[in-house]
Amino acid sequence: MSYTCPLCHQPLTFAERTYRCENNHSFDLAKEGYVNLMPAHHKRSKDPGDNTEMMQARRQFLEKGYYQPMKRRVAELCGQYLQGTQHQLLDIGCGEGYYTTTVAQQLAEQHSEAQTFGLDISKVAIRYAAKRYPNCQFSVASSHRLPFADESLDGILRIYAPCKAEELKRVIRDNGVVITVTPAGRHLYQLRERIYQDVRLHDEDPEQINGFVLEHQEKLSYIMELVDGDAFSLLQMTPFAWKASDSLREELSNSALFKCEADFMLRVYRRV
Repeated sequence: MSYTCPLCHQPLTFAERTYRCENNHSFDLAKEGYVNLMPAHHKRSKDPGDNTEMMQARRQFLEKGYYQPMKRRVAELCGQYLQGTQHQLLDIGCGEGYYTTTVAQQLAEQHSEAQTFGLDISKVAIRYAAKRYPNCQFSVASSHRLPFADESLDGILRIYAPCKAEELKRVIRDNGVVITVTPAGRHLYQLRERIYQDVRLHDEDPEQINGFVLEHQEKLSYIMELVDGDAFSLLQMTPFAWKASDSLREELSNSALFKCEADFMLRVYRRV
């Protein structure tokens, strides 16, 4: 399977390091191994998505293994719900590929020709992912205009990533799955209570995705012991980082130990 053209939606064929459609729209493979399928007029800014600083903070935090239990469980769910045949899975909002590569490993162990794709609007993140993880196919593209043919995917992974229900239904085959990860009630509670006077628990009501039924859900909770300033890296990769005071930033940067809850909701939706 390959991509579709983001301009005319015709299939793209690959030859001599270039993807090209029948209307002669072409997209070169970057030297790192990814393809940019985000036309300039689809962008809301010059460089959408996470910048280098945000990506580096997230990479530094993730490589310490604090989210390892969630990554492992996500890969297990992907393997459990995509069994038996050559599967095509897309990780939407994949960032620098931390989860994508592990899922790809899991699926490849079950079927040697399984394909795992990673997609993000951040060119900085995708460039890093493609350079580091050759077991996946990465593209810069919008989650609201997925560059895939109708009913071409068996599954989609969404870890905190938005996507229109219409697009999910369009690209996923009958009986395919969407696997989501969202914050459960007390996710990062100890960090948030240092920023907000009134800390509200995250809503745990399941998302309603038109065209899909909720087949499975589970909660994954544990205490992270963030050492040697890793709490600051965590802060930098969260959407509420800009609300933190300078004194809190300095405190987290210098903290020898900061205990914080990780609290995730994992769900599997089936296309009907």
